[in-house]
Amino acid sequence: MEAEAEKSLVKRNFLRDNEVKIQMLWKEHDVYRAESCEKPPEPGEKFFGNFPFPYMNGSLHLGHAFSLSKLEFSARYHRLRGANVLLPFGFHGTGMPIKASADKLAREIKQFGNPPVFPQSDEEEQGNQQEAEDEKAGAPPDNKFKGKKSKAASKSSGQAYQWQIMRSLGLSDSEIPEFQEPSKWLNYFPPLAVEDLKAFGLGCDWSRSFVTTDLNPYFDKFVRWQMWKLKEIGKIVKDKRYTIYSPLDGQPCADHDRATGEGVQPQEYTIIKMEVVAPFPAS
Repeated sequence: MEAEAEKSLVKRNFLRDNEVKIQMLWKEHDVYRAESCEKPPEPGEKFFGNFPFPYMNGSLHLGHAFSLSKLEFSARYHRLRGANVLLPFGFHGTGMPIKASADKLAREIKQFGNPPVFPQSDEEEQGNQQEAEDEKAGAPPDNKFKGKKSKAASKSSGQAYQWQIMRSLGLSDSEIPEFQEPSKWLNYFPPLAVEDLKAFGLGCDWSRSFVTTDLNPYFDKFVRWQMWKLKEIGKIVKDKRYTIYSPLDGQPCADHDRATGEGVQPQEYTIIKMEVVAPFPAS
């Protein structure tokens, strides 16, 4: 049986071994580093591609790989055509997702302790009671997986608390409290993302990798310069509009900045005032 299982993985192992060898060659020869040309490139002789900076409030996932594959294909196509290709990669820390997660973690520690002891849901409590009763009665295990959650809960992430989410990312209880500080997220998750992207085989010029926010003063100055230039030529104006506001953080929250409620927009209501006139009813 083991021999059959090993045989079925021969092709996969062959491809995986070649993948690792080729990626090592790419790294050794720095093949994706973009250099300036001796003379200005003609039309079609250069290609610049960029990927929307992923939020660093967690690890990258399969959705990132799916979207990134389109850019990866285009960059490799133009490189094979002989174009000078530039593909950098940035990591997003601007906005509220990291701050919201860090604040949520701080509130959980304040409310439930460090490490926190979270209250059990009714379903979990019933499941634990049933399990204890089965063990007491000497009921044999049926070798089937029994989930203690409802069908609806099973379809969700199943992690109501930020601490639980951090545990699911492989962090220990001794490490998690450090993430109450937002800057910790930008020090921890981007290096993990780089390793994942290298394993993916991304043809990226890592000498041009960066994070956003004022932790990176060069990028921060560039964005400030860009905004002032756009304002000077009238492309940015200050106006009034309805927006979602967070009293907890003391600032507006754009759609992608929210920990929950993405897609929720301000709603208009019509209030009709009706005057009650005498004679008033007895009750």
